[in-house]
Amino acid sequence: MASMISTASLGYLSFKRPNRFNNGVGATSGSGVKAMRAEKPLEELYSVRVERKVPKERLTELGVSRWSVWKTGKCKLAWDWQVDQLVYIEEGEVRVVPEGSDRFMQFVAGDLVRYPKWFEADLYFNGSYQERYSFRAYGDDQ
Repeated sequence: MASMISTASLGYLSFKRPNRFNNGVGATSGSGVKAMRAEKPLEELYSVRVERKVPKERLTELGVSRWSVWKTGKCKLAWDWQVDQLVYIEEGEVRVVPEGSDRFMQFVAGDLVRYPKWFEADLYFNGSYQERYSFRAYGDDQ
């Protein structure tokens, strides 16, 4: 098809085709489909590890019931981690927006999250929130 042009550059893929095929859906300037880019998950980009719906046995193995408790209500906090921190969310949810990003990670009750040392983010709590936390030593991979 002579009217279809495919180009790839800098991680973007763009396809152009005649207007009669796109009906204005996803079109840019009426000449083609919007360029799309595959983005890595933020957890991978910032080395934040998460385990969802953690089984009771895993919590017992980690000794979560002996960790310190932190609570808050609806608020926004700027935070930076001076050490690795392991967090088990007992109640509520948090949106984590890394410094300089317009995307966010969302963690909810039942998630076990490991934040790396020197990570900086804004934390958004929409209501009652409670977590248990433990500071981790370098190289401690639990």
